[in-house]
Amino acid sequence: MHFKKIFVFIALSMVIGFFSCAKENVEAPKQERITKKLIPPKAEVKGTNFLIEISGLEVFTVVDIASKEIVETPNLRGRMKVTNKSKDMLDIQAVTVEYFDKAGNPIDFESGEKIAKATLYARVIKPEQTFEGSLDVTIPRKAIKEKLLETMEINLVYIPSPLNRETITFPEKIE
Repeated sequence: MHFKKIFVFIALSMVIGFFSCAKENVEAPKQERITKKLIPPKAEVKGTNFLIEISGLEVFTVVDIASKEIVETPNLRGRMKVTNKSKDMLDIQAVTVEYFDKAGNPIDFESGEKIAKATLYARVIKPEQTFEGSLDVTIPRKAIKEKLLETMEINLVYIPSPLNRETITFPEKIE
């Protein structure tokens, strides 16, 4: 008799456990990560001391599925290849990015956005040597949301003798 009670108790516990697991609610994701490619996908520009190639530019955004609003500051990522075309060794310090609309006005970050406009490097390259690296910065929400982006300005910060900064502008649009 005692075994029957134990058996019934175990059987009821298993049935209750089975049905409570079956009723568990699984929530759908509330956010979605969207990737957009920039047009043109590759740009090459020769500056005074460098040949710069930018490729694989993509914008990553996190969007609320219900409201379609961008919930995090978008990221711009891509590949960069720099070739030293001068006769001197050059010390690459950083690459900074600025964004402009059709009128040539800068697209500013809004309050509360994460601002990361530079990718830092500490690389010395010899004449005709090539350096490859990644570009990982943030881009203002309104450049994506309102499709304002017309051009990007890439500032290559390097140290020759004396310190110099070279600016190269790439035409870009969000697809």
